[in-house]
Amino acid sequence: MPEPRAWRAAGPRLARLARAVEPRLKHLARSVRPGARRDTETAAPRVARLGGVVKPHVARVARAVRPRSGGLTTPQLAAVATVAGLALAAGAVTAAGPWDSAGQRTAERERAAAWGGEGGADHAGDSGTAARTPVAAPSAVPVLAGIGDGAANTAKSAPLGPELSTVLGRFLSDGALGPRRSAAVVDVATGRRLYGRDVSGALTPASTTKIATAVAALSAAGADHRFTTRTALEPGTGKLVLVGGGDPTLTARAKADGWASLRTLADRTAAALKKRHTASVTLSYDASLFTGPALHPIGANENLAPVTALAVDEGRRDGSSSGPAERGTDPAGDAARAFGTLLRARGVTTTGGTAAAAVPAAKASARAATLASVQSPPLSEVVERMLTNSDNDIAEALARQTALALGGQPSFDGGAAAIRAQLDKLGLPLAGAAFHDGSGLNRDDRLTADLLTRLLATAGSRAHPELRPVLTGLPVAGFTGTLSDRYADAADYAGVGLVRAKTGTLTGVNTLAGTVVDADGRLLAFAFLTDGSPDQQGARAALDRTAAALAGCGCR
Repeated sequence: MPEPRAWRAAGPRLARLARAVEPRLKHLARSVRPGARRDTETAAPRVARLGGVVKPHVARVARAVRPRSGGLTTPQLAAVATVAGLALAAGAVTAAGPWDSAGQRTAERERAAAWGGEGGADHAGDSGTAARTPVAAPSAVPVLAGIGDGAANTAKSAPLGPELSTVLGRFLSDGALGPRRSAAVVDVATGRRLYGRDVSGALTPASTTKIATAVAALSAAGADHRFTTRTALEPGTGKLVLVGGGDPTLTARAKADGWASLRTLADRTAAALKKRHTASVTLSYDASLFTGPALHPIGANENLAPVTALAVDEGRRDGSSSGPAERGTDPAGDAARAFGTLLRARGVTTTGGTAAAAVPAAKASARAATLASVQSPPLSEVVERMLTNSDNDIAEALARQTALALGGQPSFDGGAAAIRAQLDKLGLPLAGAAFHDGSGLNRDDRLTADLLTRLLATAGSRAHPELRPVLTGLPVAGFTGTLSDRYADAADYAGVGLVRAKTGTLTGVNTLAGTVVDADGRLLAFAFLTDGSPDQQGARAALDRTAAALAGCGCR
């Protein structure tokens, strides 16, 4: 089996971690008798607490480390769970399907450009890059204890540590966070709130809005839903229409990496025309699936193309796949022109999409026969990419797809209304919440820490397995997405590989919401929202330290 791209991307960090923990690994291994029982009584208290967390991974790690460890037994590995924890969490990155970062403002966008684009690892659909029929997406695999099994609580007794309010209060009092802040921590298994600070205070959420968008889209359309881009031939006319299906991941690149390919669609369309003995067509395009203004209220922006039902490579002009980029002002027209070029390269003469003639827009009629199509990966995989990348283009498309699933208008306003309506159906606390888009770029958006933690807890519940990609798509601290270069300082290193969270950054606004397994094996959902920060870098560091404190805390 080829080495996963995600593992290669994490390789340098894993090597550093391995060198750091090897002396402690050997020391602890020597201190444990081969015949010691699984819950080693002589191990440190933290090892005992974390034993339950890593138990499902022990066999897998045993196979991985045997060549270098001389065949450590399962009991020995259980005893060194604390030291192996970072490596286990890093291994979980592969299961979670990391991708390159993209799309958000300020700090998020700079580090986005530094990460290479990769396809998803959780699901196996070919999405139009191979001839076989796409298959349904499997359920998201476990990435940390408690996620894959419905978030069962592994703690066997009540924590005996310090008060959580004491631990978190110190970090959340950092002046860099600004005058307005809201925070909540919830035990996912029980739903019990463990900590709250102005939990109902509605603040600008920035990109953590994407958590709400993800939950709404998955619950409304289903985790296996796919977006279809097709070509249709009007009967008796020779008019070929490229019909957009609102797929935000459609690509025209030679290497599709598992996403729906415009080149594959051109291959299939040319082959279908050849069977009909048709060598010349009049090309047009149909992007009518979405309605309303295409331009976000913030105006033209390098982090978001005009939102349309037909676009390739997010309207990027520079060939990039991540980070900020100049965007085309007419993504649908650009996609149609690219398709015309691809058809001509395959021997089909087109009267639209040439240097002399632009491709006109024309709605496909009900009588038009579908010639060929390509499909996106399942929605579960698209959601994971959106969250890991903080991808605004995907977020806005998913807001509109949610509206379509509910029978609403697929526009900025309609998508925002659909997100709210779907969350209301799930019984989530919407008091104070305000939605104006799907990405969080609109500063008029408002969310509460109560709502964000409830969204995450719902995604981890046994009642909603279809929402698990909301958790598996969260960036992993120190490894993936918008958390790839955070948690590097010694003060918050405890969070590396253990904190999974969606970041949010706008000028003066810093948010962080996600999950962490604490020292007692509890899966916790947390949300920290701040506004009015005078120090963006300081605010992000303070939030990172706060989440890292949860990872190292066995708190009451």
